[in-house]
Amino acid sequence: MKPDFLVNGRFLTQRTTGVQRYAREILFELARLAGDDGKTVELLAPPGTPPAFAAIAQENVGFGAGYAWEQLALPLLARVPLLNLCNLGPVALRRQIVCLHDANVFTMPEAYSKGFRAAYGVLLPLLARRAARVTSVSHFSAASLARFLPVEAKNIVVLPNGHEHVFRWKPENSSWRDKLADRRPFILLIGSRAPHKNVGLIFRMAEALDGLGLDAIVAGGGDSIFGAEQRAQARNVAFVGYVSDDDLAALMEKALALAFPSRTEGFGLPIVEAMALSCPVVSSNSASMPEVCGEAALMADCDDPGAWLAHFKALRDSPGLREDLIVAGRERVKRFSWARSAAGYLELLEGL
Repeated sequence: MKPDFLVNGRFLTQRTTGVQRYAREILFELARLAGDDGKTVELLAPPGTPPAFAAIAQENVGFGAGYAWEQLALPLLARVPLLNLCNLGPVALRRQIVCLHDANVFTMPEAYSKGFRAAYGVLLPLLARRAARVTSVSHFSAASLARFLPVEAKNIVVLPNGHEHVFRWKPENSSWRDKLADRRPFILLIGSRAPHKNVGLIFRMAEALDGLGLDAIVAGGGDSIFGAEQRAQARNVAFVGYVSDDDLAALMEKALALAFPSRTEGFGLPIVEAMALSCPVVSSNSASMPEVCGEAALMADCDDPGAWLAHFKALRDSPGLREDLIVAGRERVKRFSWARSAAGYLELLEGL
């Protein structure tokens, strides 16, 4: 039986970051909602892609991989509306939806390889012009994309990230609970070498954090984010590398706060993950972060370490402030739902 909607499954071959998380969670909810309406969703993926969802049909079809599969094989196979959730889609198709998460490749090109910039520089304008609908994950991102692509911000449908997935995480299954039992209070940082993540801001204040009796734990990215000499100088910074979702939940559960110093983001998924797990957030006040945080986080300029230190000290010294942020964060994340965003996609697909 022919499905009602197809989904570009190229993301299943990629490492899971926030963009791929978005695709997985939207697809999970979309399949459920479509089924309630008597409609079916099917994933098309490159040859050899392992099955990803027990309840969603997946067909590995065509030839090639990566850009070649997406641009040459996929458009030959998509006979019903196609949904692309990870920035790219086949430019030959018009009856499709493309989610563009951010304009970072244009605003911070130094964060990407020449090949990546070249591919996106060609494909994104074509997709923006040809796709039936373009979506994004925040109003900030929609406005940024409209600066560089042939699409008006008012015509970009904003369907943000959600938070419900964190309730499937099980911190009790993480060995980190025992490791953190006797540790000093710590700031949690999601590590990345990408320049726009600005993780060096927290690293450079390591000595000042130590003076406040605080450590920093950097999850993800590995200790290669900084050079060996820098790491040796920061005795209160622990680089733990890749952690599972259960581990991340345990770290957020125990952290004094999540530090989110990014210069730019399309959304900022770790912010809502932390809020949903009762972890206060200290975030930069740029890009999409004010839109996501609202009044539920402490915010500072991404180049003002003094302001960040003041926030960390305030959290250390005021359990009442910390509790207020926890309560506000739990309320704030109710604005961001995978189910509501998936319902938005279903409505758009039914209109194609």
